[in-house]
Amino acid sequence: MRDRRVNRAYSHARMVIAHHLIFTGYGHWLPNDLRGSLSRELRVEKLARFGPIHFGRKQSQPQRRELISFLKAAQVELKYPILWFEERQRKRVAAAFAAVIEREGYTCFACSLMSNHAHLIIRRHRDKAEKMIEKLGMTSADAVRSFARVPSDHPIWSRDEYKKFIDSPEYLERAITYVAANPGKSGLAAQEYAFVKPYRGEWSGRRR
Repeated sequence: MRDRRVNRAYSHARMVIAHHLIFTGYGHWLPNDLRGSLSRELRVEKLARFGPIHFGRKQSQPQRRELISFLKAAQVELKYPILWFEERQRKRVAAAFAAVIEREGYTCFACSLMSNHAHLIIRRHRDKAEKMIEKLGMTSADAVRSFARVPSDHPIWSRDEYKKFIDSPEYLERAITYVAANPGKSGLAAQEYAFVKPYRGEWSGRRR
């Protein structure tokens, strides 16, 4: 009986309590990127000549000039133009995220919108991380397409959005700090959003 209680306690302690969702702008991180990537397949055959896919971050990272040269050459082969998110686009993305978060009842603990990617920390919910990515990605992409000068079928985001499972309050606090620090590292002003709620150390394994 004692062993059973210990096992249940351990299982509960490792339960996912939040998700770190990362959206990458279309074309900014290619499947066969020199840095490595989270892609397992190459959907654009023209990109094959730039090298094979390496799943995960490479231990040896390319020099900046080598990476810039690779991106300039490879991005020419893409179907759609590369979009950089300026302040106006970032505001549209933020408004779209806010609408989805309110509509779906998500609890967002952190958000940072960069020039070519976005981070969100969202508490565990009845929606799985994949469903959150779908809803947030579709709504924000529609918002940007209606505003930016891009083709009406431009995907806006990469199809390889990334998710990390957060399974402890300590990990959650580190992730929130990391996301909050992102704008400053890239020379952007600190970001504050009304839909971001402060994390006060509480958590629940129950689905909303």
